Formats: sequence, C-alpha cells, structure tokens
Amino acid sequence: MKAVAFCGSPRKGGNTEVMLDRCAKGLEAAGIETDLVLLAGKTIEPCTACAKCKEKRDLKCSIRRDDFHGCFEKMLAADIILVGSPVYFGSATPQTMALLDRAGYVARANGNPLSRKLGGPVAVARRAGQNFTLAQLLYWYLINDMVVVGSTYWNMAIGRDLADVEADDEGLATLDRFVENLVWAAEKLAGKQA
Repeated sequence: MKAVAFCGSPRKGGNTEVMLDRCAKGLEAAGIETDLVLLAGKTIEPCTACAKCKEKRDLKCSIRRDDFHGCFEKMLAADIILVGSPVYFGSATPQTMALLDRAGYVARANGNPLSRKLGGPVAVARRAGQNFTLAQLLYWYLINDMVVVGSTYWNMAIGRDLADVEADDEGLATLDRFVENLVWAAEKLAGKQA
C-alpha cells in the first residue's frame, strides 16, 4: 500500500507541511509507505485545455517543461492521495490548483486511473477560508471518482506563523482521526478486516 501527500504551500516548513507530515507519519506507523511531496520549489504550469492528452490517450500532458509529470506519476502509483493547501486569499494556492487541474484533466481524458483511490483534503488558514478551500479540493476528489474519508470535523487547522498549527489541539486531533480512518478504509478495501 502506498500513499502520497502533496503540500501546495509555496514555502517550505509551513503549517500545511506540518499537517501533512503528521498525516504521513501516521500512515507510515500503520505500514503504509508515504511520500510527502512539496510543491515549494517546483514549477507546475496551469492547464491550457489543449486536449492533447485526450487525443493521444497516453496519460501525458503536452506541457513538458515543468515538474507535473513526476507528481502525476506519484498519484498514479499511490493507493491514497492527500492534498493540502494553505489559504492565502480565500482559496487553495495556484500551485495546488495547477497540479490538480492538470492531473484531473489528463486522468479523465484517459480512463480515469484515479478512480476509487482513497484520500482527502487538508487546509490551514490564519483565520478563515478553510471551508471554501476544503470544498474546492474536495470537488477534485469527487469529480475523479475517488473515495473521500472523513473525520470528526473538517481536516483544517488554524495557524499563521511557522508551526502555529502545532498549538491547534482540535485540528491535530481531527487529522489523527482522519489518518486512522484512512488506514481503516484501506484495510477494509484490501479485505484485511472483517
């Protein structure tokens, strides 16, 4: 079983990374190999809707000059996909959405290999905007026919400065339960639990 977590923050060491790292450690503790991918420092161009991926039917995007394909290959290889984004101006970061838009377009144009993969979104903000961002990310999971796992609350936390989320006990408890539910669902789908 493999998982990948994409951190859509443009800065390294931020609150979104802290949250996803916590998720990754929880998954690894359950024996699920997990790769945390930081979009910070990567270039992901936005989708141009050229439809070449649909014409060629080869799971490749026509934009070759960026880091998209390495990220997309990790999505294809994973059983569980997590996506996290900070909220800067009321929505997910452009880096996050460029990755998701292109991955969704290429996947849906080629038999939708993301179908029935497990996952869920994570968002963090200084004060507000997490609900819209979670919904924005959630729509990506749903349109790609994925299985979204819930928790005791929405997968979000409060934080502005580096590592502020570590003081958000409720946010961290929500993440921990989210990871427990991911592991439980993965085992159920694999037929390991009665």
